[in-house]
Amino acid sequence: MTACGASLSNGLQGHGADLRDRVLDWFDRHGRHDLPWQHPATPYRVWISEVMLQQTQVATVIPYFERFMARFPDVETLAAAELDEVLALWAGLGYYARARNLHRCAQQLVAEHAGDFPDHIDQVEALPGIGRSTAGAILSLSRDAPHPILDGNVKRVLARYFAVPGWPGRSATSRELWRLSESVTPAGRAGDFNQAMMDLGATVCTRRPDCARCPLHNGCQARAEGNPQAYPGRKPHREKPLRSTRMLIIRRSDSAALLVRRPPQGIWGGLLTLPECPVDADPAPWAETTLGASIAIEAHGNPLRHEFTHYSLVIHPCHARLTRTVAVQDGEHVWYKAGHDVPGGLPAPVRRLLDQKEPAT
Repeated sequence: MTACGASLSNGLQGHGADLRDRVLDWFDRHGRHDLPWQHPATPYRVWISEVMLQQTQVATVIPYFERFMARFPDVETLAAAELDEVLALWAGLGYYARARNLHRCAQQLVAEHAGDFPDHIDQVEALPGIGRSTAGAILSLSRDAPHPILDGNVKRVLARYFAVPGWPGRSATSRELWRLSESVTPAGRAGDFNQAMMDLGATVCTRRPDCARCPLHNGCQARAEGNPQAYPGRKPHREKPLRSTRMLIIRRSDSAALLVRRPPQGIWGGLLTLPECPVDADPAPWAETTLGASIAIEAHGNPLRHEFTHYSLVIHPCHARLTRTVAVQDGEHVWYKAGHDVPGGLPAPVRRLLDQKEPAT
């Protein structure tokens, strides 16, 4: 290493050590120590919480986590459950692939690892639905293993403290943030440090940072530049594609609505939803051909827009009355009545459509 390279490395090490000390001191006094998954912080409980917390706020996750733990207190119970029951307890959290991966991962843990997480991080990363950051969180928060993490909150703290330019979704920026996360993660108290970094990003170094309360404000390079909100870099703007579908709310004489099961993969995979008819198709002949049901159209409702990560969906509801009984295949078609549970739960926009008042006849 050149003298210049050694100087830069030593400088980073000193800067990183200062960050570690101040973050841990702040955590001891101000961090979150009473989250449900911290008592006890087993690998199983940490894993469930980390997956739920992806794209979801702590306050939203807590009641879901507590209901999930009450029904599935350990990995063996989760592995033995029917997927529909797992999906039902997940309904409302969105990103349903997470729930399907939880179920698959639990079964793999039981089959290949005697129901426990392995100690080696590569083996944890190889499990369904677990990436590098989640694997690091599971092993550090539950076993204090010295593995770095890089969730959205940690990305924000590191990008600001070290003034790392660029959008974290770009590979070069991500590599640099991982390098920094590795450099600052301590060999001891790694679990406390990782929890502290997440807490700091969630409560102080937010999108609109409260720099006056931040334990890192003196060494933060973004603050020194005078514009911490410029970090991390924004995702390049791109208009999301707009897609349309027609959902048929077909009711029989007792007001029960017909639900059909979606394919296991893709959006709402494995969930029961309203039948979807192409917007350019005539609903009555489509229902006759596709569902084997004769229907009378009653009303077309107001469009409902639902946002997914990668596209926007405009749902055109069509209310119809069943005039000839549809053949119901168990598990694939279900007649749903308001107030009853649905195997696997309902996607949020489908729930909203079903909760709407029936059109007057």
